[in-house]
Amino acid sequence: VQLQASGGGLVQAGGSLRLSCAASGRTFSTTTWFRQTPGKEREFVAAIDWSGSRIYYADSMKGRLTISRDNAKSTVYLQMMSLKPEDTAVYYCAVDTVSCTDVVVASYRIGMDYWGKGTLVTVSS
Repeated sequence: VQLQASGGGLVQAGGSLRLSCAASGRTFSTTTWFRQTPGKEREFVAAIDWSGSRIYYADSMKGRLTISRDNAKSTVYLQMMSLKPEDTAVYYCAVDTVSCTDVVVASYRIGMDYWGKGTLVTVSS
């Protein structure tokens, strides 16, 4: 599976961005977004199951995120709103190609067997 994360960039505080995670090469089910800043552990952001009926968000960003997917396009989206400078990070998507990992379990990186290279989001104050 090849994952291509895109949509990152520079945005002012309070602004919005939509990240995309496009997959090719194999079908995948649960998809997650994580983020990481230098010197810190990779942090869970959001997860969605294959059908889109189960969604899970990190408390730190709940209310400011919408995760969705278009299986016909093999793409998962992460709409981020009301961005804050502390949201600055590299955002990674990861997918499950083996089993339908529950979204809460996936938040612990369990079952995520392919990872994209990440897209940088920079929020200026």
